[in-house]
Amino acid sequence: MVSIRRYLFRVLSLTLVLITLLSVAAAYLISEHELEEILDAQLAITGRGLMSMLPDSPSRQDYQRLAQWLKQDRAEAALYAADGTDIAIVASDEQPGKIYHHEERKMSLGFWDKQGHPLLMGPGWHGSSTEFPAPDRQTFRWLTFGDTSWRVISMQDEARGLWLQLGIEKEYFDDITERVALNHLWPMLLLLPLCLFVMLYLIRRGLVPISDLSRQVEGRGSHDLAPIELPVPHELKSLRGALNNFIERLSVAFEKERRFTADAAHELRTPLAALKIHLDNAIDGENDSLPKARQGVERLQRVVEQLLLLARVDRQQQSATEVIDLRYLVMELAAELWPLIEARQQNLELEQLPSTRVVGNSTELGILIRNLLDNAIRYTPNGGHIEVSLCVTGGTVKLDIHDSGPGIPDELLSEVTERFRRFSDASITGSGLGLSIAVALARHQGVVLGLSNHAEGGLVAQLLWPELPQ
Repeated sequence: MVSIRRYLFRVLSLTLVLITLLSVAAAYLISEHELEEILDAQLAITGRGLMSMLPDSPSRQDYQRLAQWLKQDRAEAALYAADGTDIAIVASDEQPGKIYHHEERKMSLGFWDKQGHPLLMGPGWHGSSTEFPAPDRQTFRWLTFGDTSWRVISMQDEARGLWLQLGIEKEYFDDITERVALNHLWPMLLLLPLCLFVMLYLIRRGLVPISDLSRQVEGRGSHDLAPIELPVPHELKSLRGALNNFIERLSVAFEKERRFTADAAHELRTPLAALKIHLDNAIDGENDSLPKARQGVERLQRVVEQLLLLARVDRQQQSATEVIDLRYLVMELAAELWPLIEARQQNLELEQLPSTRVVGNSTELGILIRNLLDNAIRYTPNGGHIEVSLCVTGGTVKLDIHDSGPGIPDELLSEVTERFRRFSDASITGSGLGLSIAVALARHQGVVLGLSNHAEGGLVAQLLWPELPQ
């Protein structure tokens, strides 16, 4: 990916050059069109002047006098006989033939009678074997004579039986058009480097806030998670806001990680210390310490398993989904946990379990519901009651797990899902991670997890699916 500065400079430079070329091309075409109209008007007014100054019946002397004035240095005009077959060239000593401007050589004129026979032909329009084409209609047009194209106006005086044609060489026409176009081009070419320099300066000046923002972020230490307060233009406010939001999320994640590490170390230290004490006692001959050491190993194993599961859930971004029958999944998990329920002489009631399908990952949903069932079993006293119900209302699926345990104080319900937080009987073994894992899995599966105390006692864990699969 190229830098923004280079990209902008390259694109804007090419755009500026392209606009310059298009402007010159447009100026050339417009000038060509406008010049054609101006020269046509000049030819027309000149032709009107010539026709008005000729006598009613022009004699050969009149044409002779006009031919002398049309002589250009060594280029002479030509007089023709009445039938157009005889040519009389004006003598070079009769008229100096002064040239007032060198562009005169690119203009000429001619007279014809009503039958199209030439009477007078200006310099450049006659030769030894061919003459300029005779007019046949009154109009403006382009004519070719020899190797030269001419812009010509043809005029007719019906009363005197005369035709007049005046013309300008296309080379002269093109030369004027090119001069006009070049007069537009040269100032642009001279200003182009200045425009490029100013454009580069403005691009660099405009990108200064990005550089300042980059330097501030780059200059921060790994533990500096304060929000960015650098003033930025309106276009960069969204970027600054996104960076601040990211920094805030990173700060929360670091704080959770720090607290998780501290709590995990504490939770692991306690069973390890107790296990060491029981093993030392067993070495000293106290056989009653071995069952206690086994209980410590089991608790330590559960904590490690829960920690590994929580780490995997936090790390996982996306999982494969499928259509799952909740009734079958709940009954399968209840069968797996039945030995624990039977050992505690508890009553598990599965009521209102219609066949209900939801979209999700079967493994993660299985861990989620198992953790909730496991918590209900652990915190329900021996001989207690656990009720699981499933219902569908208005396109919403609701799974309730109600135990007959001590419940949780209402003021602590919002904190019980934090990691390593346990607010129930401390004599009940646990790691304080079950509900944290359940919350993470529910969020990952798009399920709403709610905890509430039942009016008749015990805790109700509720899973809510907002939408059914189509």
